Amino acid sequence: MERICRLLNQALTPYQAHLGLADSHGNRQLTVHDHLARVVLQRTVSERQLQEQRLLVDMVDGLHRDLQIAEGRLQPCVIAALQQRQQPQGTFA
Repeated sequence: MERICRLLNQALTPYQAHLGLADSHGNRQLTVHDHLARVVLQRTVSERQLQEQRLLVDMVDGLHRDLQIAEGRLQPCVIAALQQRQQPQGTFA
């Protein structure tokens, strides 16, 4: 888990990530702090998300998006519009 935490810290620079202990289901609390040690994001992540590369990349992408929202650099309505545009016509989410 230490290696995963180092990777998360590198991917989320300048933020710092901390993974809590696993609960009875294998889930961990992921906390992201800013440079003043304030909590910016908290997520519960599964062991599978941390072990499978594709899921880990998806999780980091989501954290980047959430950090942009927290910083005020990206509005949630913009995300919704982008997701809607990416859906193939005739399908619904």
